[in-house]
Amino acid sequence: MKLDRATLCLPIADRAVSHTFYTALGVSTVGEPGDDGLPEPLQLAISDALRVMLIPTGGFGWVTGGRDQSGPGTHECMLVVGLPSAADVDDLMRRAEEAGAEIVYAAANQSWGSGDHVDAYAGAFADPDGHLWHISRADGVLTA
Repeated sequence: MKLDRATLCLPIADRAVSHTFYTALGVSTVGEPGDDGLPEPLQLAISDALRVMLIPTGGFGWVTGGRDQSGPGTHECMLVVGLPSAADVDDLMRRAEEAGAEIVYAAANQSWGSGDHVDAYAGAFADPDGHLWHISRADGVLTA
């Protein structure tokens, strides 16, 4: 089965803070304005096939059927974004840091695993709610 689009939902503390952060990264938001003037629901158009929906923690329990949410500092997922070049990775990492992201590891040539490991030019940051974003050169080629 092939899906036309997937939406990843993440809990957030403050819609305005999240909106400001992601628009500073150059990410487009989708949706009709709510009472606060921000798209409702607050969705980020990551690509034609992926959206990220940012849901205030008070409402997140409603969409998860009341299941417990991970506490602060606990991460159940990492969003991985591939960009065309190392310069694009560097640019997004810079914009994230300027917008207030915590840099988890700086963009550089990375090696993971053992044996047939994959090397890539990548960096990672945590958004204002601590969600982890791994930004890499899409083709996984090391840079000089």
